[in-house]
Amino acid sequence: MRLLDRYIMRTVSGAMLLVLVIVLSLDFVFGFIGELDGSRGDYQTWEVLQFMLLTLPRRIYDYLPLAAFMGCLIGLGSLTSSSELTVMRAAGISIRRIVWSAMKPTLVVVLVGLFIGEYVAPPLARIAESEKTMAKGASSNLVSGAGAWYKEGRTFIHLNAIQPNGVLHGVSLFQFDGNHWLAKATYAPRALYQQGFWLLEKPVTTVLSESGTRQIKRQQERWRTGLTPDVLSVLIVPPDSLALSGLFTYASYLDDQDLQSSRYWLAFWKKLLMPLATAVMVLVAISFIFGPLRTATMGFRIFTGLMVGLLFKYMQDLLGPMSLVFGFSPVLAIVVPIAVNAVVGAILMRRAG
Repeated sequence: MRLLDRYIMRTVSGAMLLVLVIVLSLDFVFGFIGELDGSRGDYQTWEVLQFMLLTLPRRIYDYLPLAAFMGCLIGLGSLTSSSELTVMRAAGISIRRIVWSAMKPTLVVVLVGLFIGEYVAPPLARIAESEKTMAKGASSNLVSGAGAWYKEGRTFIHLNAIQPNGVLHGVSLFQFDGNHWLAKATYAPRALYQQGFWLLEKPVTTVLSESGTRQIKRQQERWRTGLTPDVLSVLIVPPDSLALSGLFTYASYLDDQDLQSSRYWLAFWKKLLMPLATAVMVLVAISFIFGPLRTATMGFRIFTGLMVGLLFKYMQDLLGPMSLVFGFSPVLAIVVPIAVNAVVGAILMRRAG
């Protein structure tokens, strides 16, 4: 029995690894070409390659559920095509035992995904995004579309680039008065974090009043704000690239400031429920093998798997923005597709049994 367990696990694991390598290779090539189209300044071929390598763990994390789903579908499908599963069933091995053997590699995938998503991908993604923004000229006196906006009281803050070591580049501060008129604008090419405050280097402040404008230049200026390097490190990368702990901390912080936090809660629940989503998708794959795809060709199984995987992804991608627009709980946008697939998988497995 243990030999059969190891054989099923080896077959499914090999298929998962093959799918992951193929998908990552295609994504790397197309991502590299896409980044080259947006190259400018010092962000050229070598910098693009570095960016792609640094974001590779994030891409692995993103594709692990698909690899688990497709790998299980292909691995068990190959055993079905060679009639090996039929022989196992005839020998008295239950479907439950086969399902458990196929699920074991999935548990490994989930644990690897949790480790990468929490400890490996986020810090490397922060470095990649920071270096990319710096190479594109973050210290110029322009508000970069790739930077981060923040509001604190009556001051609107824009940061062209945020480095994880407590260095800001391209700091713009727009202060408004009680009548919502711009009263003062400050720009500093760089800011360093000291103990409890930021030190703006060579700031230029433009004061606007009814009598006109005047400009003040300094070598250094202290800027006291609640934005610490730990808080700002969250803003460097998209929410989907953050660790669970960072997402929870920053989403809670936004709630305390009465700011919009739904985007971060959506990413939090998506990451938190990723193991459950992966397990459910694998269950659907197994149910297909013992159900409607039992006699199908390998090509049709792959096609069906792609369609089901894309349908699941599009359901989450559609419900996610809908939760932000219509205001319902982000957790529903993640749970509903998982629940639908779980019901489908359970029904098919019950019929197969």
